Amino acid sequence: MKDGKVVRRQRPEGRVTLAFVLTLLALGLLGAFVAGLLGVGGAIVMIPLLLYVPPLLGVGRLDVKSIAGVTMTQVLIAAASGMLVHRRHGAVDARLAWLGGGAMAAGSLAGALGSKWADERTLLLVFALMVSAAAVLILAPGPRDDAVVDAARVAWSPVRAAAVTSGVGVAAGLVGAGGAFLLVPLLLVVVGIPLRVTIGSSLAITALAAVAGFAGKLATGQIPWAPTLAVVAGAVPGAQLGALVSRRLPPRALRLVLLAFVVLTALRVWGDVLSTVVVRGE
Repeated sequence: MKDGKVVRRQRPEGRVTLAFVLTLLALGLLGAFVAGLLGVGGAIVMIPLLLYVPPLLGVGRLDVKSIAGVTMTQVLIAAASGMLVHRRHGAVDARLAWLGGGAMAAGSLAGALGSKWADERTLLLVFALMVSAAAVLILAPGPRDDAVVDAARVAWSPVRAAAVTSGVGVAAGLVGAGGAFLLVPLLLVVVGIPLRVTIGSSLAITALAAVAGFAGKLATGQIPWAPTLAVVAGAVPGAQLGALVSRRLPPRALRLVLLAFVVLTALRVWGDVLSTVVVRGE
């Protein structure tokens, strides 16, 4: 009671309840399924899911920076888990993984450390630009999707691969994403790697790069552990299931599914960016 009035205590945004934990577990499962299916780390799904679903269900809320920390951890676990399935089918290029993983890790670490001083609107804008670029690239012509399914037979340019992965790493580290939703179309169009090998190798690159991004978020205290553990618990089985389904779908279907996810996410995120501009302009 204050000045004769009853003051209601509001529940903290990050409070962890059983309903919140179960929701995060389910979202982690879904995001990781997409990771294993399409070769992305899952951030393209996880960031909007964590932003909008818990508040919509009334079970809790995480701010953008906390979501970035949760997502970076989920990306690391989901990418590593899904990569193991694709590797068993010869769809992971080890040379590309180590080169791209190292270059992307350096960029991701720099971006993750720099995100400490970025405001939420800037992070949202960077993410919107990333998904928009990914949508355009998916529509661009690249190698035939069924051209090569064995990573050992793929030829690629180390210079192009390093440039692509390091650039994606910086942007991904800023927003807490693994960046694979942008990396996959870039590997297809710019580096010229067929889809199935791109999916498996992208997961390997993302897992290696996410280690550095995770370290940056951890060092700056940006990982809320209770929500993160709930999401990760669903990520391991989700990524394995997604990778198994991916092996059974034709490349054209995989490309269309990836495009659908990217476009829907881009529309929603740009809606949020524009709404913040309108609110600030009032």
